[in-house]
Amino acid sequence: MAIQVTATSLPEVKVIEPKVFGDARGYFLESFNAREFAEKVASGVEFVQDNHSRSAKGVLRGLHYQIQHAQGKLVRVVEGEVFDVAVDIRRSSPNFGKWEGVVLSAENHKQLWVPPGFAHGFVVLSESAQFLYKTTDYWFPEFERTLLWNDPEVGIDWPIGFEPLLAAKDAAGSRLSDAEVYA
Repeated sequence: MAIQVTATSLPEVKVIEPKVFGDARGYFLESFNAREFAEKVASGVEFVQDNHSRSAKGVLRGLHYQIQHAQGKLVRVVEGEVFDVAVDIRRSSPNFGKWEGVVLSAENHKQLWVPPGFAHGFVVLSESAQFLYKTTDYWFPEFERTLLWNDPEVGIDWPIGFEPLLAAKDAAGSRLSDAEVYA
């Protein structure tokens, strides 16, 4: 697997672009290789769960994190297009409260590594999107928390001109100033 890894404005959050082999028949890409991930993205990471969601245009999921059993996430889109966001919620970090957003699509094949210590969410820009992600820990609903998607203190510049469709838990997310965060 030949991947190109690009650091973002949040150094621990990385954009991963796999080499795509395409011809008239279609394409092939290696979506994950543990050895190359450890060498170029993050060492010592073990993924324990794969998740798959499908959402309609305008659905915003997030910004989610687990206050205990923090999850790292390797995310990608296999149908459609999303704007994917990571927010640093480690109080001791010089980037606390800062965010990074990346367009992930079936066409660009980009992936985003969101390490533990970050809230994560996305909004669907296409008619629908299928979103796949690996996690470094299991889902524990009792530890799940939600950072408010439109918290002015964080100031995410979502590329939408409409009110997104939200789950009740996402609409009721906490502002950064009130949220449980990491040390």
